[in-house]
Amino acid sequence: MKLISIFVTGIIMCVNWVVQPTSLCAQYPPAAGKPGTTAMRWDSAAFIDWASTCVIERGYVNLADTSVLFNDSNRASYGSYLYGSGPPDELVVSLGDHGSASLGFNSPIVDRPGPDFAVFENSFGDTFLELGFVEVSSDGKHFVRFRSFSLTPEDEQINTFDTIDATKIHNFAGKYRHGYGTPFDLDDLKDSSGIDLSNITAIRLIDVGGCMQPPFATYDSKGHKVNDPWPTPFDTGGFDLDAVGVIHNQSNGFPAESILPAIHFYPNPVVNLMFIASVVPARVGVKISDIAGRTLVERQFANKVTLDLSSLPAGIYIAWFSLQDGSSVSRKIVKN
Repeated sequence: MKLISIFVTGIIMCVNWVVQPTSLCAQYPPAAGKPGTTAMRWDSAAFIDWASTCVIERGYVNLADTSVLFNDSNRASYGSYLYGSGPPDELVVSLGDHGSASLGFNSPIVDRPGPDFAVFENSFGDTFLELGFVEVSSDGKHFVRFRSFSLTPEDEQINTFDTIDATKIHNFAGKYRHGYGTPFDLDDLKDSSGIDLSNITAIRLIDVGGCMQPPFATYDSKGHKVNDPWPTPFDTGGFDLDAVGVIHNQSNGFPAESILPAIHFYPNPVVNLMFIASVVPARVGVKISDIAGRTLVERQFANKVTLDLSSLPAGIYIAWFSLQDGSSVSRKIVKN
């Protein structure tokens, strides 16, 4: 009877932990493609826009020993800040230990039923996961962090190429593999102060680091150390940002390209010719610049125009579209 009592008590405790996840017994949604997952494919019709700007603060390749270098730098260096804007495209920017990315948007994100945005990382599998905290802001200065939960054991460091069980982590960016976004619901922040959930203008992603050593550890909302692959002393170390997709914003569900201004351009990636069409009753300015901000192509047009980009080297460029009233929108272009 004693053994039966202990067994029943254990089941009751485990059920309680599932309802209120404070133990390693709790389970969260599984990896992409498995029943019960919340992963969102990059081509889902739910996405109406993507981050338009990205500012990066690089972290170290090894926060516990900042003398460690990779390619003569002690900070992550892979990828351009431009890679964080636009839709997922296999071009990523690496943040390094505790590095961050701040994303801006053409139209503020709003809280509506279900997830409101999703973050894409580039993990090559379902178990090698590099995680990031997610924060939002209404003014670009005061940020509120989503409550995150890590139930991965803390007694043993996850080494550089070891694995994480997706069912043990919740509300971290990077939970899902390449091509699948981790969704976030602004309603989770409804009790937070200093934030307007109808006017989210910025999202900040912060690499968790993953180190179990107390001076360098980070913690989830329950005070658990966040354990993920560490050290990653490479230029690609830390969270690798691919994209942030918008599901709900103030433009009432229409893509930003159709709102400010009403412009469509294709193909992207482009090889030689890019075709641009506008439905606004005014002339439109288009400017193509490189990542250093140098203007390479500039035109004014009405209705439509064809740009010959064949002379540009393969790489990443920015297309700036502007109207006579001063409104503008930018988009990333990939030149093959």
